[in-house]
Formats: sequence, C-alpha cells, structure tokens
Amino acid sequence: MLSIPNLLTLSRIVAVPALVALLWWPSWQAGFGLAFALYCLMGLTDYFDGYLARAQGTVSKLGVFLDPIADKIMVAAVILMLVGTRHNDIAVITGVHIIAALIILLREIAVSGLREFLAGLQVSLPVSRLAKWKTALQLISLGALILAGALPALVWIKQVGLVALWGAAALTLVTGWDYLRAGIRHMD
Repeated sequence: MLSIPNLLTLSRIVAVPALVALLWWPSWQAGFGLAFALYCLMGLTDYFDGYLARAQGTVSKLGVFLDPIADKIMVAAVILMLVGTRHNDIAVITGVHIIAALIILLREIAVSGLREFLAGLQVSLPVSRLAKWKTALQLISLGALILAGALPALVWIKQVGLVALWGAAALTLVTGWDYLRAGIRHMD
C-alpha cells in the first residue's frame, strides 16, 4: 500500500504547506526562488510516481485516488497564493488574469464532482491526451509565475506565465466540456 510511488504522491501533498509558506511574502525573492525549486521537485515526483508505478507493476487504488488529488491541491494552493498575495504586481495573478485562474479552479472542482458521480455508477472517465496537455501548460504557467517572483527584473518570464495560464484556461474549457458531454450520457 505504501509503495515508493504512493510515498512520492504523499510527499507532494505534505510539501504543499511549505510551498504556501514560501509564497506567503511576495516581496521575498529568495522565498519565490525556493518555492520554484520545491515546485519543480514536486513536478518531478508527479512524473516519477506514475512512471515507477507502471514500470514496477505497482499501480494501486490508493495511488489512483491520491495522484489527482495531490495535483489539484498543489495547483489550487499555488493559484490561490498568486492571486491572494500583493506586492508591486510581481509574480501575482491580477486583473483580468484572475478569470483564467478561476476557469482552471472551477473546472477542477466540476470534473472532480463529475468523476465522483460517475464512480458511483462504476463509470470511468479516463484522462484525455488534451487534458494532459492542459495540465502541462498549467504547470508551466504556474512555474513561470513563481519564477517571475524570484527574478522580477526578467519581465518576460511573467508574460510567458500569463500567456501559458490563458492557454491552460482555454484547454480547460475544451476538456471540461468534453468530460461533461461524456458524463451526461450516464445521467438520467
């Protein structure tokens, strides 16, 4: 049950409070630098937990349950911190960009609810290839926005992060709609 892949997944969940603490003071550039390093490490554990589980043949129900939760907790925490902290507009999601962040958060909640509903009907809703691209773009955008807080003089990093955030939001709408259409078929 507590295999190496599951421990890697759990480590992401346990690391979220440290990530939040490092993002708490947006004027602390070193904190954002450490947050970026931790965020990258969490991304690596996300890759390796799935890789190891498949390679070792140790895919477990616990891992299947925890992996998407760990991803959603991390993404939601980072978005909340980047929207909720304010200091000279550095590495913070503000203004109209909050809409992109909100789209991502609302879709995650809606798809999680849909998956829970369909699980009660014993219907699986597999992750699509487009949803994997959405996740990759989302993780790149949040990583860039965290890095922009560590390197505020490099304004282009924040711009890359915001463009990627909108790209992720667009893919979020498309994949959310795809999942909803697939789920509606199983509703009375």
